[in-house]
Amino acid sequence: MTANPSPEDGSPNAAGNVTARPWVIKIGGSLSDWHRLGTWLDLISQPGHLHPLVIVPGGGPFADAVRDAQDNWRFDDRLAHRMALLAMEQFGLMLHGICPALQTAATRERLRSLIRAGMPAVWLPSAMALDQPEIAESWDVTSDSLAAWLAMELDAAALVLVKSGPCPCAATDAAALARDGLVDAAFPHWRARFAGETWCIHRDNHMLMEEALAGRANPGCTLLRSPEAELLPSVRA
Repeated sequence: MTANPSPEDGSPNAAGNVTARPWVIKIGGSLSDWHRLGTWLDLISQPGHLHPLVIVPGGGPFADAVRDAQDNWRFDDRLAHRMALLAMEQFGLMLHGICPALQTAATRERLRSLIRAGMPAVWLPSAMALDQPEIAESWDVTSDSLAAWLAMELDAAALVLVKSGPCPCAATDAAALARDGLVDAAFPHWRARFAGETWCIHRDNHMLMEEALAGRANPGCTLLRSPEAELLPSVRA
């Protein structure tokens, strides 16, 4: 597990402790039509977790629509990137609609306020991620990389990727997952820069996640840092 919670401002969280560093949880867009999506959202929205939780939504069918439109009309990747951020926001709003206890947040100030209050948040990425020079505007950067970027911005203790596809059964490096197409091409770069712990968990393992949020287990497979990946350029398309 992660180290003991680190105080930020001394305010109590939902578990009655000083505010802990958050966990960032990326909910893959492939869960958008899964009948047990609500189980994950109910789990995350429960009070009393050791760490405040911030959801990064995938793009799901909304991002697929952007890809289809770009294939049809051949507009550039910069515009597609902007549309894909809005696709993530649509999925995020859908998550809030399914589970209203999850509060939406578009700015650092709003996220940090919810973290201090111990309230679970769903990140709407456009306001923070748009026009950031270090984020490449291409399909190499999807919600996987943006989740790692946000984890850095929030000084998160951990990043968890919830996936529909197979996760490794043991510790592996992020570059191997990128080669297998389980994460986006830029993710190894951002994983290398993020100092916190990172895990991949299959969507069926929500019981394991419940144990992890209570401090009794690790949530899935460890994704190791590849120091050489930190040197890879993050160039806009």
